[in-house]
Amino acid sequence: MVMASLSKKSFVSLTGGFFLLIVLSVIHLTQGQAQYTSQELLEQVWVPGRVQDIVLSLRLPRLAIGIVAGGALAVSGAALQTLTRNPLASAGTLGINSGAFFFVVASMIFFPGVLGAYPFLTSLCGAVLAATLVVFLSGKQMNPVRVALTGMIVSLFFASLTGALQLLFENQTNGLFLWGAGTLVQMNWNGVLFSAPIIGAGFIGILLLSKPLNTFSLGEDIAASLGQRVLAVKLTTWGLAIVMAAATVSVVGPIGFVGLMAPHIVKMMGIKGHFQIFVHSFLWGATLLIGADVLGRMVQPAQEIPVGAMTALLGSPWLLYLAWKTAKALKQGDRQMGGTRAPMRMKVIIPILVASSAVVILIAYSYNALSGGFDWSGSAVWTFRAPRVMTAFLVGVMLAVAGVLFQGVLRNPLADASVIGVTSMGGAGAMLLLIMFPALPPKYLPIGAMIGAMTALAIILFTAWKNNFQPILVALIGIAISAFGSAVIQIFVVKANLSVASALVWLSGSTYGNGWGSVQMASLLLFILLVPALYLTRNLDGLLFGDDVAQGLGMNVRYVRLGALFTAVAVSTAAVSIVGTIGFIGLVAPHIARRLTGYKHFPLLLVSGLLGGLLLVVADFIGRVVIAPKDIPSGLVVALIGTPYLLYLLRKMK
Repeated sequence: MVMASLSKKSFVSLTGGFFLLIVLSVIHLTQGQAQYTSQELLEQVWVPGRVQDIVLSLRLPRLAIGIVAGGALAVSGAALQTLTRNPLASAGTLGINSGAFFFVVASMIFFPGVLGAYPFLTSLCGAVLAATLVVFLSGKQMNPVRVALTGMIVSLFFASLTGALQLLFENQTNGLFLWGAGTLVQMNWNGVLFSAPIIGAGFIGILLLSKPLNTFSLGEDIAASLGQRVLAVKLTTWGLAIVMAAATVSVVGPIGFVGLMAPHIVKMMGIKGHFQIFVHSFLWGATLLIGADVLGRMVQPAQEIPVGAMTALLGSPWLLYLAWKTAKALKQGDRQMGGTRAPMRMKVIIPILVASSAVVILIAYSYNALSGGFDWSGSAVWTFRAPRVMTAFLVGVMLAVAGVLFQGVLRNPLADASVIGVTSMGGAGAMLLLIMFPALPPKYLPIGAMIGAMTALAIILFTAWKNNFQPILVALIGIAISAFGSAVIQIFVVKANLSVASALVWLSGSTYGNGWGSVQMASLLLFILLVPALYLTRNLDGLLFGDDVAQGLGMNVRYVRLGALFTAVAVSTAAVSIVGTIGFIGLVAPHIARRLTGYKHFPLLLVSGLLGGLLLVVADFIGRVVIAPKDIPSGLVVALIGTPYLLYLLRKMK
C-alpha cells in the first residue's frame, strides 16, 4: 500500500512537472523582440525560414540552458540540504554562487586568458573557497541557523569584493552587471555544449550516491555503524554539488532560490528516497527557472530582467516560510553578545572617542590624495569635501544608533537594519519613488525609503509577533527580506536604464556628491530621532531581563517594543535616503561599544553612535584616497571591514 501510494505521488509529480515544463517551454520560445504566435511556432519551426533560424540560434539555446541550469541548481540544493541537515541550504544561501561569481569577475580583470580557457575551473575555485569558509565557520554541528547566517555573511563578503572590482574596472566588467544578477541569454549553443556534459556527469554521480545518502540521513553514527565510509560520502557529495553549481555559474551567472524551492516542493508532494528526490528536483528546478524567465519577460517585454532577480522575488516568500518553520522547530532562547565584566568609565571613553573623531574628521577634511599633502583651504575643500565628511559622520551615528535599538528590542546580537532587511527594502522603496516620479527632487526620497522600510517592519511584526521576536526567527526572516529587497532594486535598475556604475554606487552606498543640504537634513533627522532613542534606553535595559520581569516592573512591553522598532526603522531609513544602502555599521559599532561599556543602553547608545560616525568617516576616507582619483563607495569599504569581524563573532558564538 505504501509503495503504491509513493508510485502514485511520483507519477503525479513527474506528469505534472513535464506538462507544466512543456507549456512553459512553448511560451518561452514565443517570447522576444521577433514576434510570432505559438501556432506559427508549431507550424514554421520545421521548415527553413525566419522562425526556424530564430528558434535554433537564439531561443532554443536559452531554453536548453534554463532546463540544464535549473535542474543542476535544484539537485545541488537537495544534496546540500542532506549534507548540512539544513532545510535552508542551497548553493545560493551557502555563498557558493557568490564565491564562484567573484572568481569569474576577478579572472576577467586580472587573468582574462585564464577565464577564456578555463571558465569552469575559475568558478569552481571560488565555489570551493566559499563552501570551505562556510563549513569551517559553521562548526562540526552544522547548526541550521548558524549555517544559514554564515552563508549569508560569506555571500555578502564576496558580493562586496565583486562590487568593488566592478566599480574599479568598469570598462573590463561593463557587460557583467546583467549576467551577475543571473541571466539565461545565449547567443549560440556554446554555453549548453560546455555545461551540459559537466552537469550531466555530476547528476549521474549524485544519483549513484542516492543509497549511501539514504543511510547517511539516518545520522552519521548510525551510518558508520552500518559500515559506511561517512567521510568519503560527504566529501564526494560536497564535491559533486559544488561542481554542478560552479558549472551553472560559469554559464548563466549566480541564480539563487531554485536550489531552495525545488527540493522542498518535491518533498511536500510526498516524494521520498534520495534517488526519487534528485530526479524530481531536477525536473521541478528546470520548470521553476523556465517559469521565472517567462514571467520576467512578461513583466518587461522590451527589456531583459535578470532571471536571478525573478527567482529571488518568487523564492523570498518561500524562504520566509522555511525560516519561520525552522525557527519554530528549534525554539532557542534569546541571546545577547557578552559585554565586558569591567566596563570603562564614561568620563574616560567619551573624551577619547570625541578626540579620535575630531582628529579623523580633520584629516579626512584636509587630506588631498592627488597631491599627497594637506589642503586646509579652498572653495573645493569647503564645497565638496567638508560636507561629505560631515555627512559620513552623521550617517554613521544614525546607523549605529539604529543597530543598538534593533539589538536591544529584538534581543538579537545579529540584528541590524541591513541584516533584517530594513536597509534593502528602504533602498527599494526609494528606487520605486525615483522611477515613478523621475522629476522628483532628491529631498523626497526619504518618503519612498520609509515606505519600503515600514514594509519590512510589517513583515517582521506579522511573522515574529506571536513568537515573541525569537532571535533566530528574526535573523532568518531578515535574510528573506534582504534577498527580496535586493531583487527589487536590481529590477528597478534595469527598468530605469541606470548606468552600471551609478547602479553599483547606489547598491553599495556612498557619500560621494553629498553637499551641505545633506548635512542639514542629516543633522535635523538625527536631532529629532535621537531624543526618543535616548528616552527608550531605560526601557531597553528592562527588556534585558525578559518580558516577564519587565512587565512585573510595570513596563508595557508591547508598546516599548513597538516604539523602539519604529524609532530604529525611522533612523535607518533616514540614513538610507541620504547615502544609499550601507550595512554593517549598525552591527559592528554596538558590538565594539558593548565590550567597552557593558549592557546598559544609555552609555551603549552614546558610545555606539560615536564609534559608528568614526567608522564611516574612516571607511569614506579609505575609499576616497586608496586609489585616487577613483572612488570606492564607503558601503563597500565598510562591508570589507565588517564582514570578517562578523564572521569572527559567529565563530565565537556558541
